[in-house]
Amino acid sequence: MAPPDPGEPPQSKRSVSMMMTDFTGELLWLKTEHELSLWKLVEGSEYQEQLKYDFNTKGELRHLDTNESFVFNYYKNSHEKNHERYQVLGHLITQYVYELLERVCTLQKVYIPTNATEDEPRSFFFMSEKALTSSSSIIVLLQDRGVFHAGQWGQKAIIREGLNHGTQIQFIKMALQSHGGVIVLNPNDNLVDLKMERERQSFSAREESLTSTQSCQWIPKRCSSSPEEHTMYVWDHFISKSAAKHVAFIAHGYGGLVFVDLLVQRKWEVMNKVYSVAFIDSLHNIQHQTGSDPQIQEWILKHCREWVSNSKPLDKAVGSLLKVNCTTVSAGTEKYGLAPSYCLHSVFKYLKSTLKAKTTTAFTRSPIATRGSTSKKRDNK
Repeated sequence: MAPPDPGEPPQSKRSVSMMMTDFTGELLWLKTEHELSLWKLVEGSEYQEQLKYDFNTKGELRHLDTNESFVFNYYKNSHEKNHERYQVLGHLITQYVYELLERVCTLQKVYIPTNATEDEPRSFFFMSEKALTSSSSIIVLLQDRGVFHAGQWGQKAIIREGLNHGTQIQFIKMALQSHGGVIVLNPNDNLVDLKMERERQSFSAREESLTSTQSCQWIPKRCSSSPEEHTMYVWDHFISKSAAKHVAFIAHGYGGLVFVDLLVQRKWEVMNKVYSVAFIDSLHNIQHQTGSDPQIQEWILKHCREWVSNSKPLDKAVGSLLKVNCTTVSAGTEKYGLAPSYCLHSVFKYLKSTLKAKTTTAFTRSPIATRGSTSKKRDNK
């Protein structure tokens, strides 16, 4: 983890230490929210004996009796049953992280599409209160592709390394402190089991549906059938209409590809409203996705930076011969799942500096020309 910026004033350092903890220390928010626990969710399921785990005050997943880390091979010679058990644990962790987002981070759950019927399956995302109306700047978190949902950088990282590394909570707290507004996208919430939705089954029955693919009738959720569609919908109906003049994205893995897709599809809107993007091990490809659009390529070069898993020390330059890209630096770790947590402070230092540069020089800049403005000029000639 990167040390605090030595250039920051003492008061800023103290406030950061109140919000953040060392990755080897106790998580203050876990102690204050002790009524929340993974074990309470496990107790309500049929897996009490197979999943006797909870997170300790350091955010580490430990067995309640032995204090050991999670063991995948609970059943002997049965990979299928072990995988089913792992799926249920992942589902329970997802529900637990949702509770943390609402109770610890005080985020609001927003259902989409906004015009859904009462019985229609919906997706959702999270955002801070008044993020769209009173925040001058917003940070949007866009995760990688996988089985994990909003609030998680990676499920394996949560299970193996703990909440501090695998969830987005540290990012959310820093975003709220430094920018005031935060939006946590839920790009992997794309499908629903129609049979489960219709019958409104109990939680234990939902667990069975997770492990029995034959009983599932998976259908895509309207306006959120893919990470790209989910992100586009939230942009069109929320972010683009927000009062915030300055928006930044933090995009991990496939989330980087999704952002570039958004940039291509909503070129002028994104280029005018987004002031900075922090990519982390991004899967985007500028040449492939942007074609021969020099404006988009120039914008990415000027407004983006990428942190990649690498053996070099944090923030050291990393060259890339595979793709034309923005400035690329090391995340300070070779482990893909740990990259977000290791470069957290560097990412926010970068966003802070780019926001400051934008706001202090805004009065000398002319806005990016849009199709509307250029057509008006032609009409006035």
